[in-house]
Amino acid sequence: MSGVVRPGPAVPAPAEPHSKGPQWQAQYEAAIETHPERKARFSTLSDIPVGPLYTADDLPGFDPERELGRPGEFPYTRGVYPSMYRGRLWTMRQFAGFGSAEDTNARFHYLLAHGVTGLSTAFDMPTLMGRDCDDPLSRGEVGREGVAVSSLADMRILFDKIPLGEVTTSMTINGPASIVWAMYLAAAEERGIPFSKLGGTIQNDCLKEYIAQREWIVPVKPAMELVVDSFRYGAREVPKWNTVSISGYHIREAGSTAQQELAFTLLDGLEYVKWGVAAGLDVNDFAPHLSFFFDVHNDFFEEVAKFRAARRIWAREMERRYHPTNEKALLMRTHAQTAGVSLTAQQPYNNVVRVALQALAAVLGGTQSLHTNSLDETYALPTEEAVTLALRTQQVIAHESGVGDTVDPLAGSYYLEHLTNEMERSFERYRDEIDGMGGMVAAVERGYPQREIIEASFHFQQQVEEKEKIIVGINKYVSDADEAKVPTLAIDPEVERKQIERLTEVRAKRDPGRWREAMERLRAAATSHSELMPEFLECARAMAGVGEQVQVLKDVYGEYHDPGYF
Repeated sequence: MSGVVRPGPAVPAPAEPHSKGPQWQAQYEAAIETHPERKARFSTLSDIPVGPLYTADDLPGFDPERELGRPGEFPYTRGVYPSMYRGRLWTMRQFAGFGSAEDTNARFHYLLAHGVTGLSTAFDMPTLMGRDCDDPLSRGEVGREGVAVSSLADMRILFDKIPLGEVTTSMTINGPASIVWAMYLAAAEERGIPFSKLGGTIQNDCLKEYIAQREWIVPVKPAMELVVDSFRYGAREVPKWNTVSISGYHIREAGSTAQQELAFTLLDGLEYVKWGVAAGLDVNDFAPHLSFFFDVHNDFFEEVAKFRAARRIWAREMERRYHPTNEKALLMRTHAQTAGVSLTAQQPYNNVVRVALQALAAVLGGTQSLHTNSLDETYALPTEEAVTLALRTQQVIAHESGVGDTVDPLAGSYYLEHLTNEMERSFERYRDEIDGMGGMVAAVERGYPQREIIEASFHFQQQVEEKEKIIVGINKYVSDADEAKVPTLAIDPEVERKQIERLTEVRAKRDPGRWREAMERLRAAATSHSELMPEFLECARAMAGVGEQVQVLKDVYGEYHDPGYF
């Protein structure tokens, strides 16, 4: 493969603590004595110790050609594309989904009219859990946390008059991801849009569900088979589609450190590649369709370093393990979202500042796509006004700040390169431990990443309570005045009734023979471990419900029950 250099040696450990210069050291210590409150231990949000000054001595053996290269060249530390934002700005997305398909379709059109360049779809809890809207366990949850999608009828309405061949669509769903993706494909097919023109991403990341988010439908190994099945179909039939978005976002939201988010996400990705290759797929065909999804938290430089380290690690690990001839298999392309868990209900307008800083970190880190959270999301799904402000935050960064005018402008910063190296060293520690267990599936079944996240979350909460970590408006600068009132979005209770009514009508009008045959074919394919995506597509055309298809999978594969890790 032309232009690909074999990975260099492991990142060298930092030098032992030493003087930064006697004169500076004396001046520094004298200044600190006059401000004793600044004698506190400094560390990143992930508790990486932070020194008072970084110089070239903190990067022993640092070789810019080996560790950085150039943008668009191995190891891609400085970006996956040569021109980055000079050539094209990142895709600006705003997560949208609430109430009925009609409600969310209207929000999609609103966002496109206000400058969004890619759609991002949130589904309600029943859909995420693979339940139809009339399931007793769906009661009270239909349309409340995202849009309700029970059948192809909803998908048609959801994307009505949206130019699917021109706009990329991201769909955040995991357990029933293949089923929902098939409905999207069927909706495009009905409108005469070739699959070859469809671009977008289905999250489809089962591993992080067992690690963090807990929206699963079947046990781990059959869930992995479903993901690999989508790899096969996507590479063959939908070449512009990313068939998985390997998500560190939900790992971080569950309480992990940035280091754990990075390590577990990349190790999840490597596990998917391992399973794909074991199933006989060519890494050059399906690995270019893997994308990533990271959280962007408050520690500015740590977050920038995380993105840079992630690209370098992915390229080195893929080259070391598989030697792909398609260079795109080495590229870690990522979507990013500002940290929902960092938003506070207290002093909610502070969230605007947090989101702006997080978004800036994502851009300086080199993300390909970005969602900015709205200030009101600790109360409810965002209003139009709040989501517009969140979008304008991206647009101001893109067009007024100048940070996208040159590629990777922070490269060479002693501190940033030190943090980037620290991220890589942390990954190597987790990699060696998890590889020793047999890989990520084995580690998840043992509960290893789950316990690591629990311990990290507990440690951070202790730091907050002891005021070692300050959260403005929570443990410092608390206001006694009444909190600012922000408008919130209310979901009409009629949404659930109308959604059940629509699904009932779909079942009454569909061709029962075609439906029965599609469901039988799905059951036979699942039982024989044959390709499932063609069967999901036929089930969509036959107007089968999400819950009906998931029940077939549960009948064949069984159900997963969380063993608990406390």
